[in-house]
Amino acid sequence: MKRQKFMTKETEKWMKKYPLYSQDGKAENAVITAKYFFHNFTWYVMEWDSDDTFFGIVLNGGECKYGYFSAKELQQVRDKCGLYVERDIYFRPQTVEEASKSGECYLKDFVENLKRLREMYGENVN
Repeated sequence: MKRQKFMTKETEKWMKKYPLYSQDGKAENAVITAKYFFHNFTWYVMEWDSDDTFFGIVLNGGECKYGYFSAKELQQVRDKCGLYVERDIYFRPQTVEEASKSGECYLKDFVENLKRLREMYGENVN
């Protein structure tokens, strides 16, 4: 089985537009530049340090939260059947809110929780 390219030139171009901390405070208006998945894990990349560190939304089963993750570590993951972490080749850069409305069901709950927290605590909720 041929392994797909982890990051295309187009994906890299989009990621470079959003270095680490560039989308702080944008919440559901932050742009997701790429989506990776493996079994019941999904990683939505929002920021990148142009080397190894991604920041974004990590989905593990039904739990969805912000987090940092390593590009190198994602590329090393392999299960006993030989499957790797894959990039969603159909995913196009979009805001978190847009992604939540386009079938990314767990993101919908994530966005609704962000909005609820903002109503309770004010604009400083990410």
